[in-house]
Amino acid sequence: MKPIQTSNAPAAIGPYSQGMDMGNLVFTSGQIPVDPATGTIPEGIEAQAHKSCQNVGAVLQAAGSGFDKVVKTTCFLADMADFAQFNAVYESYFISKPARSCVAAKALPKGVLCEIEAIAVK
Repeated sequence: MKPIQTSNAPAAIGPYSQGMDMGNLVFTSGQIPVDPATGTIPEGIEAQAHKSCQNVGAVLQAAGSGFDKVVKTTCFLADMADFAQFNAVYESYFISKPARSCVAAKALPKGVLCEIEAIAVK
């Protein structure tokens, strides 16, 4: 088991890793839409979905994987009314259509609108 660390995704804001490398499997922590360079959060669900996907991609890449190797995601939305807009962005990244759960959360870290975690193979 090896922690994944990359400066291309936001640093962990608690006692956890950005992801874990388990040999042939990669587990990402939930990635929120924080720009790792500036610490800013974009406005609106579409921009936040793009940034969350990009952050997941950075963790996957750091582990030697990629979007095409994702087998399962869990997505959290602050408001299910954003589901259609979130999906439109999500499907442009996760083109292999991995298994997925998508749930509404009462609140997400830093007040963001979405968070995505993934499990992938290498």
